[in-house]
Amino acid sequence: MALITWSETLTVNIKEIDEQHKKLIAMVNELHSAMGSGKGKDVMGKTLGGLIDYTKTHFAFEEQLMNKYAYPGYISHKADHDALTKQVAELYTKFQVGKTLVTVEVMNFLKDWLTKHIQATDKKYSSYLNGKGII
Repeated sequence: MALITWSETLTVNIKEIDEQHKKLIAMVNELHSAMGSGKGKDVMGKTLGGLIDYTKTHFAFEEQLMNKYAYPGYISHKADHDALTKQVAELYTKFQVGKTLVTVEVMNFLKDWLTKHIQATDKKYSSYLNGKGII
């Protein structure tokens, strides 16, 4: 069973970003599935590493749009991105050296952060960008 299911409550009405969010959700679900089926550390590490890399790419895309169109909440939004990137990088480092595992708590953190970030923070910039003709 998927940890996160895509629904209209997660859409930001910007096609490219919605597609990226769907991919992020699929990657979180893939990590959750790997954890639930007891996949080895190598598989878990590769999946987590891929999720981190794609998240950075996604954040850069969002930030470029916000910056290009002078979104007034850019600085605080980028700070949210930077904080998550730092947290997940620390988690990944601990995972790689065997100091932590991908647990239900980690999965719930990722799920909660992603869904809340999309539904609250991303919807703010999406309304602004939609008003600038970005869909």
